[in-house]
Amino acid sequence: MKCRTALITGAARGIGAAIAEKFASEGWNLALTCIRSRERLETLAQKLHTSYGVTCLTFLGDMGDETAVRNCFKEIEERFAGVDVLVNNAGISKTGLFTELSLEEWERVMRTNSTSAFLCTRQALPYMLKQKSGSVINISSVWGCVGASCEAAYSASKGAVNGLTMALAKELAPSRIAVNAIACGAIDTDMNACFSEEERTCIAEEIPAGRFGRPKEAAELAYALACQTPYLTGQIIRLDGGWI
Repeated sequence: MKCRTALITGAARGIGAAIAEKFASEGWNLALTCIRSRERLETLAQKLHTSYGVTCLTFLGDMGDETAVRNCFKEIEERFAGVDVLVNNAGISKTGLFTELSLEEWERVMRTNSTSAFLCTRQALPYMLKQKSGSVINISSVWGCVGASCEAAYSASKGAVNGLTMALAKELAPSRIAVNAIACGAIDTDMNACFSEEERTCIAEEIPAGRFGRPKEAAELAYALACQTPYLTGQIIRLDGGWI
């Protein structure tokens, strides 16, 4: 039986690293990317190889850049032929008043969060279409569903990811390729490290589950989606403890 391969973008830390470990623990070979944390990414890849015996290909580059994505997939095709599952996890946030948001900041958030999902999915699809199977899992946010004050660019970028998810699911369903998104709430990652203890407590009190989510919980859901029937497609699944 062919060993399956998953590509996870933004895999050096947080949700991406947790997803990588989950897939590795189930015996999947991995292609892992990040934009600048080479040492952290290589350390993760070595850990997963040592712990689970899987092959880990690492790639340092901006997945919002077309040339970088093509180069990444060229290496993937040489090593694995293609990817069976694509997890579009690369993402950044930008907090502040909309009136103080520069065009450069807007474009950077959109490029990292939305354009990367477009470019990576476009490169992954020829192999999936040939196999007539595959799964694309987009890591989104509840703010892409309802919007967040002082996070206009981030909310817009994740809203775009959600729209892409639903549209592409309809286009690819005849080819047995599933496209779903996980709309994360407050997950305990570096992205939310900006909050003080007092702020974290206030946020947790707003969440019916009474706490921040864990990266491992997002990883478990991502893996479950990868293994589901392709009839489950086009869904924006909120992982938020009942928050929104």
